[in-house]
Amino acid sequence: MVTMYRGPRWKIAVYGRDHGVPHFHIEGPDYRCSVAIVSFELIVGTVPAAVLKDALEWAMPNQALLM
Repeated sequence: MVTMYRGPRWKIAVYGRDHGVPHFHIEGPDYRCSVAIVSFELIVGTVPAAVLKDALEWAMPNQALLM
């Protein structure tokens, strides 16, 4: 696992041996979700709307880095 970015109480992580569509994880104290890198759609899991918004604000301009 590589932590790509840290928010106030959450982080964006990429797992090198993950399967399926290319995605990243948003992880916090009480939630975890997977988000597709190409479309930025929520694949599975839950995340507070405010955290998702903040995470996508970082992820969208850093799409190539996440890939």
